[in-house]
Amino acid sequence: MKTKKIKNSILLILTAFIWGVAFVAQSEGGDAVGPYTFNSVRMILGGTALLPVILLMDRLRPSLKRPQTAQQQKELFLGGISCGVLLFAGSTLQQMGLFLGTQAGKAGFLTACYILMVPLIGIFLHKKCGWNVWIGVVLALAGLYLLCIKDSFTLQLSDGLVLLCAVAFSLHILVVDHFAPKVDGVRMSCIQFFTCGIVGIVPMIFAEMGGSMESLHQWARGFASLDAWIPILYAGLFSCGIAYTLQIFGQEGLNPTVASLLMSLESVFSVLAGWLILKETLSARELWGCVLLFVAILLAQVDFGRKIKQERLVKNGIDEVQ
Repeated sequence: MKTKKIKNSILLILTAFIWGVAFVAQSEGGDAVGPYTFNSVRMILGGTALLPVILLMDRLRPSLKRPQTAQQQKELFLGGISCGVLLFAGSTLQQMGLFLGTQAGKAGFLTACYILMVPLIGIFLHKKCGWNVWIGVVLALAGLYLLCIKDSFTLQLSDGLVLLCAVAFSLHILVVDHFAPKVDGVRMSCIQFFTCGIVGIVPMIFAEMGGSMESLHQWARGFASLDAWIPILYAGLFSCGIAYTLQIFGQEGLNPTVASLLMSLESVFSVLAGWLILKETLSARELWGCVLLFVAILLAQVDFGRKIKQERLVKNGIDEVQ
């Protein structure tokens, strides 16, 4: 059990790494074809990339969770569609907040508030956390504040949309936590991508394709450049096809709050990716933010309840011998 938790934690750290580097791709790709087009195309690409994976797995090593009955099929589609709708809601609300004036750094911090919302919502779902996890959440928020907020912190209307985006991502994590042990993860991931991508066509049509032939031609011209396709391919194949699938496998058996802390490392990896790839500066404040996040995650990983119980058992054993 402990080995599985370590393996799943590593999967979520790898997920956070891929997502963190994807911020660079999202920035470049969104500028080239438009943010809604970029999101919709990469999601559909991610779903398409998983179709041959599912066929290959069914031939070589069929999943034990492969749906066999109508009820299992229904549960699989319910999980996939629910995840896809929440994924669309989170990414769209985030994009609207950015469009209406929320700065990118503040948006990153407010989005990452899902690490606090997950355990708060989890209380109503009878998912308890140890005191070390709660301390980890507070430390992680402090670290994210240092990483993301450069100036004074004030809230405006657009920030409310980004906070709603954090709620959507929190619910997404909890829905994955509910369905991951029950259904085939690759199939559910594939369904969520197609759901998110297809629903995302609506804002893409109205916001970016326009209502005239000239605007449609200008929209299509964005796909003629490698500046569009390299980020789309990375975000579609790696950020969607691989990372979101790893999230589903990685969350299985882990406390959703601990999982959210591990995935919040994407902020650290995005800062490091910007430093290494885009040659952005990395301040001492941001470095301290990275340190606090790493400490928070290490603290949340330690099962103090089990350690105390083992110490009591050992002590009681010694007392009995004496």
